[in-house]
Amino acid sequence: MEKDIDSIKNEIEELTGDNPDSEGYGADKIKILKGLEPVRERPGMYIGSTGVTGLHHLVWEIVDNSVDEALAGYASHIVVEILPDNVIRVTDNGRGMPIDLHPETKRPAMEAIFTVLHAGGKFGDGAYKVSGGLHGVGASVVNALSEWLEVTVLRNGKQYTERFERGKVVGDLVEHDTSDHTGTIVTFKPDYEMFHETLVFDYEIIRKRMQETAFLNSILTITVNDNRNPENPVSNTYHYDGGVKEYVTFLTGNKTVLNKDIIYNHSIGTYKELNSEGQEVKRDVIIEVAMQYNDSYNSTIYSFVNNVNTHEGGHHEEGFKMALARVLKKYAEDNKMLKKDEELTREDTLEGLVAIISIKHPNPEFEGQTKAKLGNPEVRALVSKAWGETLERFLAENPKDAQTIIEKCLLSSRARIAARKAREATRRKSPLDSLMLNSKLADCRCKDPSKSEMYLVEGDSAGGSAKSGRNSNYQAILPLRGKVLNVQKVQLTRALENNEILSMIQAIGTGIGEEFDITKARYQKIVIMTDADVDGEHICILLLTFFYRFMRGLIEAGYIYVAKPPLYRIQYAKQLDYVYSDEHLEELKKTKYAGKKYDVQRYKGLGEMDPQQLWETTMDPKYRTLVKVHLDDAIIADQTFEMLMGEEVEPRKEYIQANAHFADNLDI
Repeated sequence: MEKDIDSIKNEIEELTGDNPDSEGYGADKIKILKGLEPVRERPGMYIGSTGVTGLHHLVWEIVDNSVDEALAGYASHIVVEILPDNVIRVTDNGRGMPIDLHPETKRPAMEAIFTVLHAGGKFGDGAYKVSGGLHGVGASVVNALSEWLEVTVLRNGKQYTERFERGKVVGDLVEHDTSDHTGTIVTFKPDYEMFHETLVFDYEIIRKRMQETAFLNSILTITVNDNRNPENPVSNTYHYDGGVKEYVTFLTGNKTVLNKDIIYNHSIGTYKELNSEGQEVKRDVIIEVAMQYNDSYNSTIYSFVNNVNTHEGGHHEEGFKMALARVLKKYAEDNKMLKKDEELTREDTLEGLVAIISIKHPNPEFEGQTKAKLGNPEVRALVSKAWGETLERFLAENPKDAQTIIEKCLLSSRARIAARKAREATRRKSPLDSLMLNSKLADCRCKDPSKSEMYLVEGDSAGGSAKSGRNSNYQAILPLRGKVLNVQKVQLTRALENNEILSMIQAIGTGIGEEFDITKARYQKIVIMTDADVDGEHICILLLTFFYRFMRGLIEAGYIYVAKPPLYRIQYAKQLDYVYSDEHLEELKKTKYAGKKYDVQRYKGLGEMDPQQLWETTMDPKYRTLVKVHLDDAIIADQTFEMLMGEEVEPRKEYIQANAHFADNLDI
């Protein structure tokens, strides 16, 4: 809702008790938050969101503390449990948190870890040389956002327990029982006052994250239990002696590998920095990289710092890519494998690659609390040097594998050149400059991307109804003929030969792949609108695969939506309802339409709706149902798209067999 200057001034006056130029804005208007109040006031600043992602982030923060004990050499086993009522319990066999009195607070040190922001052994030259819990806020943030939290410490042959409620101590540390073990047990229940969307933990999300953690730490055994249903408990235990090498094998799956042996580096790099006393000291960075090529067209590169997935990359990933391109290019040139005018770029060396880059850093600098990107510049040179030497040695010792890898890169190079030429054909000052688009895209009059929507509509019939029923001020319609190409199985060159894909690229305006620029998006709401049947769902998945592979930034920006058209229309006289599920239809029959001679129409497709019906049910912002497509975990998304849309049949078959019971009412 637009506000004029006067209304804004009035709001300011209400807040200050005076006008904006007065002295009403004084010290009494400044709110000082104490203890853990800032966390409860602005939880999103600390855990990203209060939705599903933020809820599970609580688990990661507590597990990170246990992993840090393992990295320090004191823990070997972590157990993560989901208990009834969605309570989480994390147990490790480390040293046990310190329970002696802290010299400043005169309270147990463990209490400070859970009640004071930025308290812990992760700062300066503290108890941990490397740590995933960068900011030292993990345990205290979880405590602040929990209805209750209990800590049990096994230490000094005894057992100690303390309880907190919404971040506050509700009882002194209690010593009870003796114990022959050491370790820490943290049990907590997320606070319903903080998490309004859901309080239900997803076992699969936790299981996959813990499996990933086990891959990254070969010394660790991690057990994950779901005990919410006592009659059907679920449990998985992970331990990988091969560490990141086994991770590469896992991610490669059944694809045909080009180099039989995984290329692997484990080394220590050293850099200098000033310590807290201003003295120059040497710091060690543990570098671990594993890599293997396969015959696919996609690259899978995951990077980690102290077990934290840096999904936006950073200097460690940059150093890896620099060395990869430099060494492969030099090998190809030295062995005269390049034809005249041929060259290998960094992009050419990534196709068909599966790589894990994991470093352990004593003082990592991340961009933001979510730790998405590593900012330490010294890491780039360390990784580049270490990986370059390893790769050079491998190529020299394995000439057949080296030749196969270079040939793969050259194929990618030739495809890149062909794709560039094809992309040039998609560039227009305006999408309407294309004769092809003139006949397909019904654009909107609005030129403001933040207010403009584009509907990708299945079929010409539905496209016609959508064009007639839309609000042409801000809604554009692009009909798609037939099923879009499955881009998971092809190179970019082939994808750009598909008319439907070209139409979408031209209409959206951002470019694709390396040239993608989110600021050039012509619409900030791109809505996939397909029939509510199996074919429609398949088309939707094909479109999502295209966006994920070539325009992932649209998903990350929250620009991609899926429309949910109704399945039925039920009517009696002038009484009318659109129904989106079989359950809701049955409910209406027994209540609102009970005893009436109603008529039920089953919509087989969007094309069966007239323009007015399509507007009322699926396009009118007042009544439509749109589902925003989220990308919470790139690793899980990569694996899912490859399983469902990739070349390998067996994983897809297994998935269908395991999940077929969820599809009881298929409309085929």
